[in-house]
Amino acid sequence: MAAFDDLSGRWDYTSLANNIRLGDGCFLERRDTFERFRSERDPGLVLGDGTTVYTWTTFNVDPTGCIEIGRDCVLVGAVFMCADAISVGDRVVISYNVTIADSDFHPIDPAERRLDAIANAPGGDRARRPTIRTAPVVIEDDVHVGIGAIVLKGVRIGAGARIGAGAVVTHDVPPGGFVQGNPAVASKDSWA
Repeated sequence: MAAFDDLSGRWDYTSLANNIRLGDGCFLERRDTFERFRSERDPGLVLGDGTTVYTWTTFNVDPTGCIEIGRDCVLVGAVFMCADAISVGDRVVISYNVTIADSDFHPIDPAERRLDAIANAPGGDRARRPTIRTAPVVIEDDVHVGIGAIVLKGVRIGAGARIGAGAVVTHDVPPGGFVQGNPAVASKDSWA
């Protein structure tokens, strides 16, 4: 029965790390959602009142990262990759297989990428990693993010915006905007 509880939201939420803050009425379907949560910040993760976190959502948070999710949000299999800061407003819906990342998690320059791989290899010295660029991601209130979208570092998505399925968002989206495509661009199509 314990295995079923781990997958059904009926597990003991008090077993979460002390730097995770849950609002009233949060529902967390799977304990494994927090398997890669390593934040040393306090708080490292905040989930607002009434937020629902369904299966396959993953909080992959580095020791330096912090994620804040507002009230009455629905996360359906989103992947959060956070080295610095990700902020999500109230009443946001983030669909299945969406990735939100505030860093590339490795250098872009080929020579630095090589040094990073050596530092991260077994027997390597992780203290010798090159500096990794991060930039906070901000998603304002009432945003809907479609299946498989990717939101990259430094992006701000304005209130009420819609992100189409599969979009790769590399630039800010204005309030009420609708973007789709790779890279994501403004669309005149209606939200479907």
